[in-house]
Amino acid sequence: MQQMPNWDLYWTFLHVIRHGSLSAAARELGLTQPTVGRHIDTLEDLIGAQLFTRSPNGLLATDAALELQPYAAAMAANAAALVRLATAQRDAVEGTVRIGASEVIGTEVLPQILAPLLETYPALHIELSASDTVENLLNREVDIAVRMAEPTQEALLVRNVGDISLGLYAHRAYLARYGVPRTLAELKNHRLIGFDRQTAFIRSIEKRFPMSHELKFSYRTDNNLAQLAAIRSGIGIGICQDSLGQANPDLVRLLPGAFSIVLPTWIAMHENLRSSHRFRLIFDTLIRGMLAHIELASGKKMQGPLAF
Repeated sequence: MQQMPNWDLYWTFLHVIRHGSLSAAARELGLTQPTVGRHIDTLEDLIGAQLFTRSPNGLLATDAALELQPYAAAMAANAAALVRLATAQRDAVEGTVRIGASEVIGTEVLPQILAPLLETYPALHIELSASDTVENLLNREVDIAVRMAEPTQEALLVRNVGDISLGLYAHRAYLARYGVPRTLAELKNHRLIGFDRQTAFIRSIEKRFPMSHELKFSYRTDNNLAQLAAIRSGIGIGICQDSLGQANPDLVRLLPGAFSIVLPTWIAMHENLRSSHRFRLIFDTLIRGMLAHIELASGKKMQGPLAF
């Protein structure tokens, strides 16, 4: 490859592989379809490989495209991080901060923590990546992350905020129809809400509660928000964060002495961001907010100095 491809070519490539269509990528980019096509042709010429093949369902990525995709995505994440960092002023609380969190935390917990902050600082902008996929802080896919697995990379500023507890919950209406299980064994007679496939989380439960492999899920979904919605709708019995279950008067905690799980939780960000006032403010706000969220379920006063 004699010439380094322009960044615009990679940006177009990412949109085409995401949508599987030149026209859809063109609409999102605000370009014409011929322009998008020329970008792909140019990139293919520069790297010397075909990136897409046509099919009845649209454009299919070739092996070369799939190999290129994570590198192009990393370039996009770094470009976005560069803009966020370049606009960070030491004393001003304005600009964009990208936060990564699980679907449940991002949807059910963080809005209440961040809303007062956005009221106070109207020039502050939040990008929330609510996903159960762990995003890379070192590659700056996100600036700050709420993690249920301890970050082990160097060059990260990390604060443990305690353990999020989970238990079995059901709606009062469901229990009125089908009764309250008094033992784990009685769960076999109930409609259970769970995952659609074997996950590391499920395997850890089976190790801790050997009889759990005998249980059959009547309602399956790998989406944690969908499971939470099913519990709230009275479909059956499922696993829920205690702080969320206790906040809903229609939900009942079941078998607290027999079934309980804890998820150690951390707030982390790249240490290079600690000198920026806006990143430091959100980092500290998330620590305080998550401590309060965990305290709500445990009834214990969580204390400890902030990182700054």
